[in-house]
Amino acid sequence: MSEITIRPLTAQDREAWTPLWRDYLTFYKSTLPEDIYALTFARLTGGAEPMGAFIAERDGQAVGIVHWVMHRTTWSGKDICYLQDLFTSEAARGAGVGRKLIEAVRQKAEAKDCFRVYWHTHETNLQAQELYDKVAEKSGFIVYRQPLG
Repeated sequence: MSEITIRPLTAQDREAWTPLWRDYLTFYKSTLPEDIYALTFARLTGGAEPMGAFIAERDGQAVGIVHWVMHRTTWSGKDICYLQDLFTSEAARGAGVGRKLIEAVRQKAEAKDCFRVYWHTHETNLQAQELYDKVAEKSGFIVYRQPLG
């Protein structure tokens, strides 16, 4: 099996990013309008927002993505890094892509002198949890949300 390369997502990666983002949304039984795709990609690659992404490639093909958001926290004077979206193509699962994408975010957060990296996943995403249990600790917190507008 060939080597997996992780690199920052760039404005030239839209064609490679879009199917992975769409598959991620499908995995979570969700859809977004095309204008949100464009807005999200611009935010991830524009450099003006406290967010970004990495893309994983194998044999010149995109096989995974991860998005991150840096934000303030009341628990530290340092920022905190939210690993918001992590997706690996089905064909690449089990090859270490997810672990490498998480590590890329960890290194980015460390370089930005963040307090910590955190993320959540759906309780039914057992395959991902197998990896997460190896690379991080469960916080014990449950996520609640209130839709607005």
